[in-house]
Amino acid sequence: MRAEHQIESDQYQEVASLLVPLSESLLLLPNVTVAEIVPVADIQPVDNAPDWLLGEVNWRELDIPIISLEIMNGQARPGFHSRCRIAVLNTTGINDSLSFIAILTQGLPRLARVTSDEIAELDDVPPAEYDDLVVTWAGERAVIPALAKIEQAYLTFSSPR
Repeated sequence: MRAEHQIESDQYQEVASLLVPLSESLLLLPNVTVAEIVPVADIQPVDNAPDWLLGEVNWRELDIPIISLEIMNGQARPGFHSRCRIAVLNTTGINDSLSFIAILTQGLPRLARVTSDEIAELDDVPPAEYDDLVVTWAGERAVIPALAKIEQAYLTFSSPR
């Protein structure tokens, strides 16, 4: 069998992903979206920031905005504890001035190999405002965040007024 055919076969179609724990849900993100998972470091406050903008963290000599997806979606502010991490995400490229954005997690992400046979959209569960889809994967409920919308919310806040 030619290699091209093997790659196109459903048997080999999988997306290396991460299940990222939040307070009340799991995010399902392709590995290529996540630049790095880092310990919670010194978070610097941002003046006049919306509640969902927790501040900025210095990562690789860049100041990266850290947001709470829970607050963006109308849930309670997540707590900070020893299991929290920061997921530094590659942005979608809607604006060249924003290369990365970070999300506060409530634990260490787990690897997930997602295939079309194992994932299904939950049609009866409407996604929250900053979620694209609510899905089940291998029996677990997860959300796929609306990353471009999250980035746009940050860009709208941070643009000169």
